[in-house]
Amino acid sequence: MGTAAMTGEGVRGHPSAPGRASAARRARLRRLLLPGLCATVVAAAGALIAVGCFLGLYVRPTSDDWCAAWKSRDLGVLGITADFYTTQNGRITNALLSGLVYADGLTGIKVLPTVIAVTFTAGLVLLGREFVRLLGGRPRVLPLTACALVVQALLYFAGTRSYQVLLWAPATISHTLPSVIGVWALLLAVHTVRHRSAAVRAAGFSAAFLTAFAIGTLSEPFALVSGLLAAAAGLSALLPPGPARIRRRPFLWCLLWCAGLLCGLAVLYTSPGARWRRAQQPERESMLSAAELRATFEDWLRMWDAVTGQWAYLGAAAVGVLLGIGLRIRPRGQDRGSPPVMRRKLPLPVLLLPVPVVLLGSFAVVAGLRSGYGPTGWTYARTWTSYLLAMELALCGYGALLGAWAARRPTARAATRTAAATAVGAGAVAAGCLALASTAALVPNVRQLTTATVTRAAAWDAQNARIRAEAARGAADAGYTPLPIGNLAEPFFTGSHERDWVAACVAKWYGLDRVHHR
Repeated sequence: MGTAAMTGEGVRGHPSAPGRASAARRARLRRLLLPGLCATVVAAAGALIAVGCFLGLYVRPTSDDWCAAWKSRDLGVLGITADFYTTQNGRITNALLSGLVYADGLTGIKVLPTVIAVTFTAGLVLLGREFVRLLGGRPRVLPLTACALVVQALLYFAGTRSYQVLLWAPATISHTLPSVIGVWALLLAVHTVRHRSAAVRAAGFSAAFLTAFAIGTLSEPFALVSGLLAAAAGLSALLPPGPARIRRRPFLWCLLWCAGLLCGLAVLYTSPGARWRRAQQPERESMLSAAELRATFEDWLRMWDAVTGQWAYLGAAAVGVLLGIGLRIRPRGQDRGSPPVMRRKLPLPVLLLPVPVVLLGSFAVVAGLRSGYGPTGWTYARTWTSYLLAMELALCGYGALLGAWAARRPTARAATRTAAATAVGAGAVAAGCLALASTAALVPNVRQLTTATVTRAAAWDAQNARIRAEAARGAADAGYTPLPIGNLAEPFFTGSHERDWVAACVAKWYGLDRVHHR
């Protein structure tokens, strides 16, 4: 017998019996264990998101809703856009979207959570497919969907402001919707730099600038984070390998994105509304002073203490491991009997890119919040989604790389291959259990959110019917009982009637002169 047969390795191109058995065990792992784990994760995370979408039917106006609703009704889409530019904050894209959402009364705020969840899921699945292809693997819908749903469930429900992140339209338009746009913008970038047609690439580059301009006048926190990501990615794109003419395309796309952001932020910052808003804030030290930088750093540490205290975010890495283990990667020309390995190695700068983006982006968000809202600005957790999405996608990506490395690590001895297959199976089960545990940890938050939202909707409907009946009888003043939810302002949140902008907007919504506490 030959040496190859004695060692159990077989002749090149003809795997031995132990090799075939090991391959069969890996195939069974893919066919049975991984799909079952991924399907369970999809069901668990999907159920939570479905509840969130269903709760959209029970959303009722509060805080900024009242003002946006009456302005959209009385001023129209263009009117509320002009109002935001001249008297509010300069966010013209934000105002335009608000006008569209509130154009049909309260219907828009009820369907918006579902629209966000559906478009977010589709975008994340397509983005995950591009990531798998980058690694040289075959995309599988089930593990990609599991990743998309777990990332969303954590984004919506793992924080301290779930109502604001998913159900309160002013916050979802300002801080959740930009993340959805950002995901689709990444897909646009991939399509643009790959396409052979110069006309299509020109259209993609133009769309990059226009989309970034819209982001700049939609959400300052997300503009800062996406700008950092684009700048870092653009510089990384210039690094070898690859032809220089091909590497210039992603650099140009990132350059146009940053230019669009700067133009949008310039329009926002110089608007009359933004100048009025800055005038309402007391004079503070310069953001670059030593005392202000130290205070901002302390707020940044407080924020990260709150984020890292939520262990459920590890579920993003766990579901990424499932994705990595399930990859089917085989280099071109490799023998089918040989162990599959990752076809492409990502450059180190690309691998490390998410870390500085998340850290610097979160610091920029805290600095902006402190500038706009003062020492308590860091507590506005609805804005954290601007960098939490990048953090979760990074965790998921690193988990996928770890899972792919563990599942494809080449081994020479049959016994070692058997032990490795068993270890990979155990790792898949552990990752699946951690993903399910992180999803289960969100259930109390979802239950509390459901109770608060449904209870308030019933009370709001009864009060709405009473106020409308009084207004129909010609009343100029009506009683209103505050119905607080999600740490948001309701009428009479302040003792000064002149400063009670919520009560004033409630009165305008019902066509009254004023409302009083009931």
